[in-house]
Amino acid sequence: MSEKNKAGYHVPKLRFPEFREAGEWDEKTLGDFLTESRIPGNKGDVAKKLTVKLWGNGVFAKNETTRGSVNTQYFRRKAGQFIYSKLDFLNQAFGVIPAALDNYESTVDLPCFDFLEGIDSGFLLEYVKRKDFYEKNGEEADGSRKAKRIQVEAFLTFPILVPELVEQQKIADCLASLDELITLEAQKLDTLKAHKKGLMQQLFPAEGETLPQRRFPEFRDVGEWEEKILGDIAKITSGGTPNRAEPDYWSGSIPWITTSLIDFNTIDYAEEFITAEGLKNSSAKLIPAQTLLMAMYGQGKTRGKVALLGLEATTNQACAAIMLNKEVDTNFAFQNLACRYDEIRKLSNEGGQENLSAGLIKEISLTYPGLQEQQKISDCLASLDDLITAQTHKLAALKTHKKGLMQQLFPALDAEVWP
Repeated sequence: MSEKNKAGYHVPKLRFPEFREAGEWDEKTLGDFLTESRIPGNKGDVAKKLTVKLWGNGVFAKNETTRGSVNTQYFRRKAGQFIYSKLDFLNQAFGVIPAALDNYESTVDLPCFDFLEGIDSGFLLEYVKRKDFYEKNGEEADGSRKAKRIQVEAFLTFPILVPELVEQQKIADCLASLDELITLEAQKLDTLKAHKKGLMQQLFPAEGETLPQRRFPEFRDVGEWEEKILGDIAKITSGGTPNRAEPDYWSGSIPWITTSLIDFNTIDYAEEFITAEGLKNSSAKLIPAQTLLMAMYGQGKTRGKVALLGLEATTNQACAAIMLNKEVDTNFAFQNLACRYDEIRKLSNEGGQENLSAGLIKEISLTYPGLQEQQKISDCLASLDDLITAQTHKLAALKTHKKGLMQQLFPALDAEVWP
């Protein structure tokens, strides 16, 4: 390391007051603080297996539907040991084994280590979970972004900067308190989502019924709900994609929506725009705001998701635009169909790919009361959506805060100064 880069390099930007005069952090390797544990356990057919999740999401028991191989040797792991995945090093697969998984087992592809003196386990875990650490070391050790395996021998040679143990513990405690807060806020978000799901199941009739379990007092004597198929109460159409080879069709001012934006939400922006020429020379159609969209196909679990269009826009051919007549409130239909996502996903064309079609969507039944009751239900659920959105933003802000704090509590691993 050059003299120019040495000065102050081993000091983080942000330091607790009692450590500001403590000097630079020491340059060590992981091997100075970790020693591999290889206590033979069971074979794969009887071992109680554990796994480490990607992106620093912890260590959990592995749920298997079939028995493992009798030829695979597993090793017994202890609570408090450090664990990583050789194959998923670049995917932040690191963890510390919790007490509940003491004596669970893993293969050599999930090596475990005992902590030696001079290192705090929480500090080390947060250190290696940083992107600039695992990406730089993982790529250099493997020679490729397509990581094969980061072997133990290479792993233990990776450099690490450490302060005195008391400062490590202070950093670890600070970040752990943030993690506890993040966990608490995530649980609040899950509770809100579960509450909305349960409420929707009561506010909408079960399949085959015409009355819900719960009804607002002013509508309890109004009578049964009406049931019709979407094809009888809505105009249903799909969009199109202008020719990508025609530059005059793209980068215009007309929003163009794809299924990637449909996620039980209100869509008020677009990632791509087409021109008037692109609209004219394709099957794309201009769809008014407040139209209900449903994804007919797409990657992952996209099929069956719904969204409200918050702006006038066009869509691609994988989006079904559902324009309801005046007897059905669009927001009510949105909440109803969102509640029935799993049911709708089971519908698909016969043959190869499991896709929805305009024809299948037209046959979906919708049971609904009068407009006033529809609006009451949709307003109730929309207020819960607002709470869920606010909680989602709060959780995201906490995670961003932790990320920024970590960048200041640890010295930067800049490629220009890292040996």
